[in-house]
Amino acid sequence: MHAVILAGGKGVRLRPYTTALPKPLVPIGDSHAILEIVLRQLAGAGFRSCTIAIGHLGSIIRAYVGDGSQWGIAVDYATEDSPLGTMGPLLTMRDGLPEHFLVMNGDILTDLDFGHLLRGHSASGAPLTIATYPRSVTIDFGVLTTDEGQVVGFTEKPSMNYRVSMGVYGVSRSTLARYTPGLPLGFDEVVLDLLAAEQPPRAHDFEGYWLDIGRPDDYDRANAEFSSLRPLLLKGA
Repeated sequence: MHAVILAGGKGVRLRPYTTALPKPLVPIGDSHAILEIVLRQLAGAGFRSCTIAIGHLGSIIRAYVGDGSQWGIAVDYATEDSPLGTMGPLLTMRDGLPEHFLVMNGDILTDLDFGHLLRGHSASGAPLTIATYPRSVTIDFGVLTTDEGQVVGFTEKPSMNYRVSMGVYGVSRSTLARYTPGLPLGFDEVVLDLLAAEQPPRAHDFEGYWLDIGRPDDYDRANAEFSSLRPLLLKGA
């Protein structure tokens, strides 16, 4: 099994931590970078190879990860010279990828079974599989329903329940065939194109631990929780 880790972003929302370090290399706990944790997890899930898409401060990632042998996974690199969006980097490496592969952001902590997701994607025949996670948002106001100048409904501070993308996907190479390498391509564009073509992506619903380290508050939370989560995230390590 092969994985692609997207690690080319500038991590603007996580500044000042990312002023000198790429976001996937910010330390979690006393001795691990986010990217190291992800690579250890991939190796433990049966992945034998991985391509890291790098851009901003990519040379630091190369120096830290090397060929991946220290974690039991063969690592190579694809360099993003200009921002290509979430899915754009895949187009530049498309011809060298297997038919089914995993794609994930390089800044998430989760105990999702990556191998299980990819095997399910391969067996499903779906063009794209999206790992999803439940979220609930409480509206801090009373919500009114109006009709022709009259209030016809009222709910006090309702909660909205929905599922969000975790930033982990099973992708089929054939799904990318319609797009031009070198041009930016967003995840949203791919999903909307598939829906328009009546080829809906498959949902891989997940209820375990997931944290997208996008803001300083998320990073502080990850460090506060890591000592207790380490056995869950790094099984056997």
